[in-house]
Amino acid sequence: MAITRQDLEADRLRASLCSTPLASSLLPEADIERSVHDTLASRPNGDDMQGDVWLFGYGSLIWNPMVVHTDRRLATVHGYHRGFYLYSRINRGTCDHPGLVLGLDRGGCCTGMAFRIPSHVIEQEFRVLWRREMLTGAYHPRWLRVKLDDAPDAPAQRALAFVMNREHASYAGRLPDTRVVDCLRHACGLYGPAREYLQQTLLGLATNGVDDPYLGRLWRLLQDSDAAAGPGDDPHRHRPAPMQAHPANGADGADAVAASIAPHETV
Repeated sequence: MAITRQDLEADRLRASLCSTPLASSLLPEADIERSVHDTLASRPNGDDMQGDVWLFGYGSLIWNPMVVHTDRRLATVHGYHRGFYLYSRINRGTCDHPGLVLGLDRGGCCTGMAFRIPSHVIEQEFRVLWRREMLTGAYHPRWLRVKLDDAPDAPAQRALAFVMNREHASYAGRLPDTRVVDCLRHACGLYGPAREYLQQTLLGLATNGVDDPYLGRLWRLLQDSDAAAGPGDDPHRHRPAPMQAHPANGADGADAVAASIAPHETV
C-alpha cells in the first residue's frame, strides 16, 4: 500500500501494529517524544538559516520526502556512506521473509538530497519524520556536516540525518551482494516490494544526475537473478496482507530503471 502524510500525522501505522506480534518492536511513544525534543534542543543555530534547518535524505526521502520544505538541493556528507544495512520486517518485508532498506553507516561519503524545512513548522515536521523513520528506533538522529553541491566553496551546513543504530536487532551489517539481492528480490512489506525501494532510490538519484555504483550493481544483479529464474518464479510471492488502516486516499540510467516497473509513491 502507499502511505500518506495523513497516515503519519494520525500515527496510523503504529495503531495498526499495536495488536500484532510486531508491537514489542515499536519504540514507546515517550521515547519518540524524548528523541524529538533532544534533537530539537541540539539543532544548529546559524544566522544564514534564519531558524530553518536542513534534512539530509539518502533513501526514500530523496523520492518521497513527504515533509514541508522551501528548498531542495543535492548535498554530500563525508564520513558516512549508504548501504542496505537494515532488515525490514514491516515496511519492506515480513518476520518470515525480511527485506532490506538503506542505512547511513560509518566511512566513505554519500550524495543525497538536502531539504530546507522552515522554522515555523520544524516541530510538526519532525514528528512526521519520527513516525516514519523512528518507529522501531533503528536509526540515530544526528546533525551531520553536509556540503551543498551547488556551493562547493561555501562552508559546510549542518543537516539532520538518520544514521544506523548498530545496536539495533535489525542491523544487518555488511552483507554479500548475493544475500542483499535475494532479500530485495523476494521480500514485500506493508509499503510494497523491497526491490521497488531500490529501484525508486536509484531512479531518484539518476534523475538528479547522481550515479551510485553500489546501487546500480545491485540493480543489475537483481535483473540477472530475475532472468535466471525464468517466468515461473514470482518474486513477490511473500506479499503480506494489507495494513488495516485508513486507505491511501534525466539520464539513460534513469530511463532504464523506470522502464522496468511503473513507479508509484510509497516510502
